[in-house]
Amino acid sequence: MGLAGADAPARSRRDIHRRRQQRERAWDIHARQGGAGIPCRAPRAERIRPVQRSRWRIRLPPLGVAGTPRGTDVTAPPDPPLGARNFVVVILDSLRYDSWLAAKPKSLSGLGELQRRFSYASWTAPSHYNLLMGLLPHTSPAHVYASEYYKQDFLRYSERLGVPDMEFKKLLPSIFLPTYLKHTLGYRTHARVSMPVLNKFTPINRDFDSYELMPCHNDMAAILDQLSFDEERPSFWLLNVGETHYPYAYPGQDSSDLPHISGVHGVFKKLDDIRREGGEVAERFDEATLAALHERQIAALEYLDGVLERLLARLPPNTWLIVTSDHGELFGEEGYFGHGPIAHEKVLEVPFVEGLLR
Repeated sequence: MGLAGADAPARSRRDIHRRRQQRERAWDIHARQGGAGIPCRAPRAERIRPVQRSRWRIRLPPLGVAGTPRGTDVTAPPDPPLGARNFVVVILDSLRYDSWLAAKPKSLSGLGELQRRFSYASWTAPSHYNLLMGLLPHTSPAHVYASEYYKQDFLRYSERLGVPDMEFKKLLPSIFLPTYLKHTLGYRTHARVSMPVLNKFTPINRDFDSYELMPCHNDMAAILDQLSFDEERPSFWLLNVGETHYPYAYPGQDSSDLPHISGVHGVFKKLDDIRREGGEVAERFDEATLAALHERQIAALEYLDGVLERLLARLPPNTWLIVTSDHGELFGEEGYFGHGPIAHEKVLEVPFVEGLLR
């Protein structure tokens, strides 16, 4: 009895030490899995009575494991697959398909076949979220299950990225292309956006190495000045271009005679003042003005043709380039103007061209 009693404190100390090691190993695994798995509750400070002390003390989870903010990258990026390509997606905001046909841009004629496609959404923010899920504008195929179309379109990413053995299940659970490219394929991820509704504080800014709202909403040339590519790793770039968005103006073009029409970002910015002080309803455009606005969008794309030519010159070989739009635009058809809360074919109809730069 005496021997057992003398050995009890030693066993107690070993048990405490063993349980402590088990907890810390569990949190290490928890962090490496990106917060998935165990445990389901956030870690709490643990009160532990030291064996050799009479006072209570607080033991916190190890810094950099459970103590890091959620989503913090605690692992080194993986090595990219051999032959992985740079991937650049250019979104000409609000550009509708027939504006492309009218402008006839020449710079992309050798990239690939121009396609008439349809956006999954009628305005900027949800459309860009779809794009970053990997859901590019679709062809609206008849007599096909949606699941079959998704499968065929996602399989094309093997060609786009130059990764034949892509593991698509690793897109889960985020279903977010920048997350997959960065943490599974070892890409550098970047975005330059022109629309304030896509600013860096929105949920779209996730797992980007750099993400910036441009100071001017209609200056694609300034975006090109910020492009860079890493020799050691492939890069993903998302470029949101604003010249083709209302008021459809290229840098230096006068649009002072057109009324200011806010998007969602501008509405939130001014809504409190409007509620307190009232505000004027924007004057409706007549048919002649609507036709002139459509011509302005066409002219904006004609200007961008030269900027796109500069883009091609800046992109390194083995880059897959996609140029498309996030949604279309209405210019008076059936009484509609613009985009957003509109159910009309023209607000979803967009141009799409893609190909490999050799």
